[in-house]
Amino acid sequence: MPKTRSKQKEATDIATKNFDAGYNIVSSNPIFSPLLKKASVVRGKNSIYRKDGLTLVTNEGTIFCNPTCRAEPWEWARAIAHSLLHLALGHFQKKERPTDWNIACDYVVEKFLSDFNFGRPIYQSTTPVGFSDEEKLYRHLSEIRDKSQFVGYGTSGVDVPDMLFGYNERHYNKWNKPPEWSKIFAIGLSDAVRQAVNKASGEDDNIDSDRSENTTAHQAKRWFISSYPLLGAIAANFKVIYDQHICERMDISVAAVSISMAEIYINPKKYLNQAEMRFVMAHEFLHAALRHDVRQEWRDPYLWNVACDFIINQWLTEMELGERPEGCLHDEQFKGMSAEAIYDRIANDMRMYRKLATLRGVGLGDMLPAPAFNNGKNSATDLDDFYRRALRQGLTYHQDQDRGYLPAGLVEEIRALAHPPIPWDVELARWFDDHFTPIEKKRSYARPSRRQSSTPDIPRPNWVISQASLDGRTFGVVLDTSGSMDRSLLATALGAIASYSASKDVPAARVVFCDAAAHDAGYMKPEDIAGIVKVRGRGGTVLQPGIDLLRSTEDFPKDAPILIITDAECDAVILYGREHAFLVPHSARLPFVPKGKVFRMR
Repeated sequence: MPKTRSKQKEATDIATKNFDAGYNIVSSNPIFSPLLKKASVVRGKNSIYRKDGLTLVTNEGTIFCNPTCRAEPWEWARAIAHSLLHLALGHFQKKERPTDWNIACDYVVEKFLSDFNFGRPIYQSTTPVGFSDEEKLYRHLSEIRDKSQFVGYGTSGVDVPDMLFGYNERHYNKWNKPPEWSKIFAIGLSDAVRQAVNKASGEDDNIDSDRSENTTAHQAKRWFISSYPLLGAIAANFKVIYDQHICERMDISVAAVSISMAEIYINPKKYLNQAEMRFVMAHEFLHAALRHDVRQEWRDPYLWNVACDFIINQWLTEMELGERPEGCLHDEQFKGMSAEAIYDRIANDMRMYRKLATLRGVGLGDMLPAPAFNNGKNSATDLDDFYRRALRQGLTYHQDQDRGYLPAGLVEEIRALAHPPIPWDVELARWFDDHFTPIEKKRSYARPSRRQSSTPDIPRPNWVISQASLDGRTFGVVLDTSGSMDRSLLATALGAIASYSASKDVPAARVVFCDAAAHDAGYMKPEDIAGIVKVRGRGGTVLQPGIDLLRSTEDFPKDAPILIITDAECDAVILYGREHAFLVPHSARLPFVPKGKVFRMR
C-alpha cells in the first residue's frame, strides 16, 4: 500500500476512534444520556459542514457530525452535548434576527457546560460569564454593535450557525410524536442529582453485588409494590426479565408480558427512563390484570392487542402514571370506549391498524401466548381468582388512601371483573324471555281439575292455555349440519333450546338444516329436533339459502326470531333486519360482523 494511503487510513482511524470515545463520554453521562438516546447522530459526508466545524443540529433532533474533522474525544463530547442542549433548552424558535439568536443560545449553552466542567472548549479560550438567559442576551445583542466577545461559542465554526431550521427528515404522526426534549432533560438532571446524593451518602457502597436487581425495571417494580397500591399486588407476583439476548430471541423491541407465566420482559437496548419504565410496566400489568388474553375469544389476536393498547395507554395518560414513551399507541378518538368497542371500530380498517406497532413491535402483540407446557405454574382458575382479588383490593386501598385519579372506565372494568361472567345458557334463557313473554293462564271447566276427597261432588276448574295465545308463538332454527360441526356441542345446544322452549310454552319451531344446501324439516317440537339431526358432512356450509327459505315461507311469522347454530365455518349471512341470534362454539370466529347477539358455548 502506498505511504500516502496508509497515512490517510491511519488518520481516518484516529479520527473515528476519537469520535467514538467522545460519543461514549456523552452516553455515559446521566444528564445527557437520555437526550442522546432520543436524538439521531449521523457521521457522514455532507456539503453542509464547514472545514473546521464539528456538529450541526436540526430542529427534529438529528446531529450531523463532520467525519473529516480531527478533534480530541473531550472536544467531541463538548460538541455533541452542546447540540443536545439546544434541543433540551428549546432553542429552536423563530426570531427576527436568527443570527443573533444563535449567538445568544451558543453563549448560554457554553456557559452551562463550563459551569458543569464538561468537555473541552472548541474554539474560544475564554469562559462565558455574565449572561445565563438567552432571551436577555438576545435583547442585549440587538442594542450593541461590537458582538465579538459573544461570538465563537458554536460548534460549526466561528461564523456559522450550528442550528438548522426546517428539516423534516423524521416523519411524525399522531401515534409517533416528536420527543419532549425539555422533559427528557429534566429527568436526566433528576437522575444525575439522585446518583450524586446516593454516592455522597455512601448508599452505592451498600448496593447488592447482583446489578441485575438494581436496573431501572426492578426499581420501577419496587416503586409499584411500595407506592402504588392499585397495581402493587400484581407487580409483586411478576418476575422481571431484563435481558437483551432473551428479548432479541423473542423479537421483543421494548416490552412484552407472559400472563400465564407471570413474567414481564423488558429489552435493555431500548432506553427508558424511570418515568417511561413505570408507564410501560403499568401497561403490561393492566394487560394481565384485566385478563385481556381471555377476553380475546374469537377476535383477531393482533388487532385485539392493538385495541387493548389504545385503551390502556389512554387510561395511563389520564392518570399521569409515568411518561408515555415515544411511539406508544394513543388516539383521543377512542377515549371513553371499551376494548371491545375499539376492536369493532378498527376491524373495519385492518390494513391501516395492522401497520401499527405494539411495545413488542409491528405485527407482534405484546401479550405473549401461553406456553403449551408450563409445569402447571398457574391454572386459568387460579389466575382469574388472583387478578380479580388483587385488583379489587388494590382499588379499595388506592381510593381509601387517595393515591391519585383513576379513569371511570378503568374503575368500571375492575368492578366488572369482580363478578364472574354470565354463562352462555343463562344469556340464551334471557333471549327467550325477551321474545316469549309468559302466557296468562285462565281457569276453565272444560278441563276439570282433580276433585277434593272431602267434597268429591263439587267440580272445580283447571288452569288452561288458550290455543289462540299459542298461535304464532314460534321461532326459526337454522342448523349447520356440515361435517365440521362438533356433535357434543350440537347436542348441548339442542338440549338447551328444548328446555327453554318447554319452559316458555313454545309448542314448535321451524327447523332448516344447512350444509351445502338447505333442507326444510318443517315445524317440529323442540324436544324432537335432536333425535333427527344428522351431520351430513357434504362440504362447506351455506347458511343464506336457509335464511331465505324461512323469509319466503308464508306460514312462518314475519316477526318470529331466528336462532342460527353453526361452528362459524360458513359464508356471510344477511338477515334483512329480522331479529336473530347466533349460537357458536366459544373460540369460533364468524367470518362477518354479526348484527344480532352471539352466544358462545363452552
